[in-house]
Amino acid sequence: MPRVLITHADEPIGRRIVKTLFHDSAVDTIFAVGDAPPPRSFDRFLSSEGRKVIYLQVDMAKHRPISDLFHSARFRSARIDTVIYVPRHGSGAKDNPSLVGGIAERTEESRLLLQFCRETLSVRDLIAIGSAFVYRMPPGNANRLNEDSELDLDPHAPAEIRSWIDCDMLFHAEVHNDRLDVALLRVPTVVADGGYVYMNPALVGRLGPRFRALGFDPICALVSDKDVTLAVQAAIRTSASGIFNISGDQSVPLSVLASWTGRSSIPIPGPLLRWMSPATRALGFEPHEGPVDCAQLRYGYTLDTSRAEAELGFRARYRIGLARAGDGVLQVETTPTP
Repeated sequence: MPRVLITHADEPIGRRIVKTLFHDSAVDTIFAVGDAPPPRSFDRFLSSEGRKVIYLQVDMAKHRPISDLFHSARFRSARIDTVIYVPRHGSGAKDNPSLVGGIAERTEESRLLLQFCRETLSVRDLIAIGSAFVYRMPPGNANRLNEDSELDLDPHAPAEIRSWIDCDMLFHAEVHNDRLDVALLRVPTVVADGGYVYMNPALVGRLGPRFRALGFDPICALVSDKDVTLAVQAAIRTSASGIFNISGDQSVPLSVLASWTGRSSIPIPGPLLRWMSPATRALGFEPHEGPVDCAQLRYGYTLDTSRAEAELGFRARYRIGLARAGDGVLQVETTPTP
């Protein structure tokens, strides 16, 4: 029975994975790690009979805390064999990633986690959630991308995209490791009930109006946070190694997704948008908290998920759309497909 460690378990996708695996009888132990104290929703997990869930507050971007974690008596006694890397993505995450010693925090986290997974003999499987925004985006909206599609290795790529690519390449380099099975799950825009959006560089941060480049309304591939959790479960079950696109069967224009989630966007000429960004922030508008004018925010794509279906047995089970809440207000919901 798998004994798993989950990073950033205090953030939305991490919380959902913990909840799902808690109810999965095939999982023995869950070592949940977060930046903050345990969420209140974890109270019933931490107080349950048998203590299936253990929660620790650890800064995963610093060498000393993560070293202390992997060398601790609690970690050794838990005999963790599977590590699930959930990247930082919650409301505190910034699209312009903070630096640790001049390196993007996300990249440093990935490097350290990979290092300790390689050195820890009990760990046999590493499942990492990555971003589909790492792909090079040719002009247009007809891009159908598979796992062999070219990455955007432009040295002038924005820092946010660059950090995702750096992490991707770290995990990619280990997929043929003889001892450690590494599964990299590349996901597009992640949507949760209530209109919460994660891992889309155009829609991070607070609600409210923002600007976008005039003349572009890229198609956004979507996946439910519940389907991301199902993909993680499938990777645990199969112990597969490789790179897998994980996506739902839906895609919508960026303007539609923005309106669904309360982030209405105003088209502005690209050069003017770059020039006026500091001024608009001073006025309380957020054109983007990350890159404002790059190929990933101009051109759209969908993902070929046939490899995940064939090797993981994963198929998206949830659809994303608008539904009326009890008070009659339209809001985003993820519902099981018929």
